[in-house]
Amino acid sequence: MHAPWRGAYRRGESLARHCSWRCGGPADHYFEPADREELKAYLASNGIDPLFWLGLGSNLLIRDGGLRGTVISTANLVGCEWRDDTHLYAEAGVPCARIARAAAAQDRAGLEFLAGIPGTLGGALRMNAGALGGETWQFVAWAELIDRRGAVTRIDREQFQASYRRVRQPQPGWFIAALLHVPLSAQGEGNERIRQVLAQRGASQPTGKASCGSVFKNPPGDYAGRLIESCGLKGFRIGGCEVSPVHANFIVNDAGARAADVEHMIRHVQATVRAHTGVALETEVQIVGDAGEASA
Repeated sequence: MHAPWRGAYRRGESLARHCSWRCGGPADHYFEPADREELKAYLASNGIDPLFWLGLGSNLLIRDGGLRGTVISTANLVGCEWRDDTHLYAEAGVPCARIARAAAAQDRAGLEFLAGIPGTLGGALRMNAGALGGETWQFVAWAELIDRRGAVTRIDREQFQASYRRVRQPQPGWFIAALLHVPLSAQGEGNERIRQVLAQRGASQPTGKASCGSVFKNPPGDYAGRLIESCGLKGFRIGGCEVSPVHANFIVNDAGARAADVEHMIRHVQATVRAHTGVALETEVQIVGDAGEASA
């Protein structure tokens, strides 16, 4: 379906350019609504199913055969404003790092950990993204879901069940925005904490290389990176990707890897860790799409 949308609408769009691993096949249809109202109109018009929602494309592996239906990008859903002294409203496409900076600029505390998360608020809400002891849903006052008909519902935090890298919704729909409660802090404390977060990230993670962030969830009482490193897998290569020598819970695409190479690496790491330690690592990254080779 094609209509005179103000936002971008393309067929056969390469998704490798829209995800942080820089690999993967095309979308049958790619839609980047100009704003919330155009998104609502598209959903109400019975656009092509299935629908897949895309932010910055971190924490995501799109297989080489690409995605059927329509990929909806939240690239233009970037409204971000203070509603009062301690409540920050943000739409799903706002980068997490921007939210951290906005809070610090107003001397608000707690969201500094978001500076180290390379995704958007929509993804952070969906998976309860966290780092360095902080988690997204600690700060949510309410969230807005949009359904397949384009109707938006505001739902209080208490109706969601948030746990480690998982959120259970009270009803179907996709996150479109949230109100975050951010307490006051000492003047300048937030900016200093952000500097610390970014310095720690730069020292301990392979920044500057194509990756999805952490690939595996930390098992209870342990760290995925420690387990992978204990199996001698740092620097291990398959095709154009490798287990990062900097942090073993990162797989980097540094030589034109296909999505199939990355998925093969994920399965190899899981099998090796289980064989050596007995621990079954669960993926944090979302793996989607068809396995076949992308069409030209």
